[in-house]
Amino acid sequence: MDFDVLFLGSGQGAWNGAIPMAKAGLKVGVIEEGLFGGVCTNRGCNAKITLDRPVELLRQVEQLKGRGFDSLPSLNWPDLMAHKHEVIDSLAESNKQKLENAGVQTIIGRGTFVDSHTIEVDGTAYSADKIVIVTGQLPHRLDIPGSELFHDSTDFLVLEEMPEKITFIGGGYIAMEFATVANAFGSDVTMILRGTKVLKDFHQPYVEEVVKDLKRRGVKFQFDVALESAEKTDQGIVLHGKEGYQHTTDYVLDATGRVPQTANMNFEGIGLEFDPIKGIPVNDHLETNLKGVYATGDILDKKQPKITPVAAYESQYLSHLFTGDTDEGIVYPPIAYNVFTSPRIASAGVTPEETQANPDEYTVTAVDYAAKDWFHQVGNDDINKITFVYDKEDYMVGVTNVGNDAVETVDGLLDIMNAKMKAPDQEELIYIFPSIAHSYMKYI
Repeated sequence: MDFDVLFLGSGQGAWNGAIPMAKAGLKVGVIEEGLFGGVCTNRGCNAKITLDRPVELLRQVEQLKGRGFDSLPSLNWPDLMAHKHEVIDSLAESNKQKLENAGVQTIIGRGTFVDSHTIEVDGTAYSADKIVIVTGQLPHRLDIPGSELFHDSTDFLVLEEMPEKITFIGGGYIAMEFATVANAFGSDVTMILRGTKVLKDFHQPYVEEVVKDLKRRGVKFQFDVALESAEKTDQGIVLHGKEGYQHTTDYVLDATGRVPQTANMNFEGIGLEFDPIKGIPVNDHLETNLKGVYATGDILDKKQPKITPVAAYESQYLSHLFTGDTDEGIVYPPIAYNVFTSPRIASAGVTPEETQANPDEYTVTAVDYAAKDWFHQVGNDDINKITFVYDKEDYMVGVTNVGNDAVETVDGLLDIMNAKMKAPDQEELIYIFPSIAHSYMKYI
């Protein structure tokens, strides 16, 4: 065998495990046809949060206008895009160098399975005792006449100029996060949804707070719209839907979701089980139906959130498994996840909606931080609410927060959930005063 472990893809589900495997003495290879580090590093999370940063700061200044600020700063999209390139463009090569410096062999090109132990790249075959598929997801595209006029998230992240009118199809993470940014930079934003729910995986009363705020800022939401076609006219791109629906815009971003990247790798030829919509099913050792073939990250058919930290966790698990540190199956702890709207929504563990199936098993409490907590009133937070979920033994098993600092709040409470700390133990945590942590400790 050429390798002990060969990764097909270089995203978070690869290098987080590949590097410790190589350092432990395994011969490891990583195949990548594009940018090293995957979507998150190069065309997703990192770029998105760079573009969102001025929006986040502007919202905080808005809340203090007349309370220390006389006016608002102006935003400059071309300057921000240039800064994004400063931050992001070197990361792919940096990730490649990290792999190579750790002793991982990098292979550039498109990988195709020959059999369950062999992948061919540009005519060269590479064999491995274990192969890990880390090919992730790619944007779903609507299959209607004229959809070639639409753009995806990758296109938005390199926009040289913000369109005067921009339309997002969908109501998930990408649509809501990019709509927040586009609206702040002065674009006339319209959201078109096939259904009636926005951010369906989050606590809906908190989602409604974000939607209400975006509407106040001029974002238009159009629900129950089934699009049928699109055409280019002198007035712009015209979207047509059922019952005579029509909408004209300058730029359309298809944010109707993401699908597993399974095409053109000969999965069918080697007998690998996969679903083109859900992804690759694996057992509790992240092994596919083929012995020695594993998968991590967003390509998996799983109930856990398809986010960067989960992919990293799975990759680290495989490192422990392959180096003999464990032979146990993977066990996922409570996972924190969020959406980078303004304000943010973050959640971990059991959601308030999930308690409704067994209400006697849980206690749910809520606090309006903006109304009750002086530290949040310092920043004049207009939206900041938090909901806690406790089980019958009084352990915190869930938390959801909407607010500017929701990410830090939920991250901090996740530690308490994982440590299974009740009130007496929590007294041993002496946080800085004032701080976000000191604030939320008063209410748990």
